[in-house]
This record gives sequence, structure tokens and C-alpha cells, in this order.
Amino acid sequence: MGNKIQPNLHRIGVTKGWTSRWFGDKKTMKQNLQQDDEIRTFLTKKLPKSGISSIDIERHPRLINVIIHTSRAGMIIGRGGSGVESLKSSLKKIIGNQIDLRLTVEEVKKPQENAAIIAEGIAEQLEKRIPFRRVLKQTAENVSESYNIKGVKIMLGGRLDGAEMSRTEYIIKGKIPLTTLRSDIDYSQKIAYTKYGTVGVKVWIYKGDVFRNQK
Repeated sequence: MGNKIQPNLHRIGVTKGWTSRWFGDKKTMKQNLQQDDEIRTFLTKKLPKSGISSIDIERHPRLINVIIHTSRAGMIIGRGGSGVESLKSSLKKIIGNQIDLRLTVEEVKKPQENAAIIAEGIAEQLEKRIPFRRVLKQTAENVSESYNIKGVKIMLGGRLDGAEMSRTEYIIKGKIPLTTLRSDIDYSQKIAYTKYGTVGVKVWIYKGDVFRNQK
């Protein structure tokens, strides 16, 4: 079997950046990594269907900035910012009161070109018992209609439509050059909790090549 590498991790420093941006020493490294994981786990469980694309964490000497990229910013912010204040009070219990916390919500301008948001939408449709073949075909066609998208691949794995044996089904439109580091590929995976068990959802989106002299 071949060794498979997560496409986003494979391109860190080439076409992708870090989602945790801070410097630490031997004393604080372990604590900060564990705290980042707790923050992301809490926000993912607290906001299960909010169209979250990614959660970036920036650390300064006396400040932690948590940036939530989402396609449903209004759902997270709430009326008059009540949702943000509630999240900040809950996150304060994780990081403590000795460090200031800033919570920023940024809206994703093109959710139809974001792999994480698309994978979450597919999982929601599967949980509503929509036939998986219709979900695969309609989603792939909608994504490939965008001008910036050069290729899309969607893969589902599990007891599809309640079948007795689990299997894998996928659809590809365009090209997905996974071995080319300069190719801008957005990847995400989600889990759909259906009546017959869990179904894994994986989405690859190819947006073209990125060169060093390109702004």
C-alpha cells in the first residue's frame, strides 16, 4: 500500500500557511499545543453546523487571538454580539483569566470553493437520508461550475444508503494533481452520523497552480 499524506499538511510553507501562529520554548510548547487542541475541539462541538472553514490561533505575550472563518457569521455572532460574548466566557475557562482573549469572526466570501464547508454540507444531506449518488453528482456539478475551480473530487465511505457492507464511492470532475506541490488543493474530511452508522466524507478542490513570482 502507498503512503498517503494529508494534502494540506504536505503543502505547508508552499501554498498553505499554519493555523497556529506563535513561538514557544520547551516549557510552554506542550501546554500551548494542548490548549490549542482544546479550543478547536470546544468550538467544533459548540458550533456543529455553523459552516466553519478553519480556526486560526495567534498568540502574543499577553493576548490570544482566536479567528473563526465561517460562512454563517451571523449565526455565531448572534443578536448584538451575544453569541461572541458567550463563546468568550466559555473559552476563558480553558485559557484562564491571566491572558486576554480576542475572538474574531471572519466570513468566507466564496463558500462554494471551500472544501470544509462543502464537506459539512454533504454530511448534513446524508444525515437527512438524501441518496448519496444524488448528493455526489449535484455537489460535484455545483463546485465545478465556479470559474476558479479546475477540479473536484468527492469520496464517501461507509454503509451508504444502509447497505449491509461498507464500501467506498467517489466522483471526479476535472483534474486533481496531488503530487504537484505548487498546485493549490483545498482538502477537508468530515463525518456524517447516519442511522446505519458513520459515513466518512472527503473533499479535494483544485484551484490551479501557485508560483513564487505570483502575487
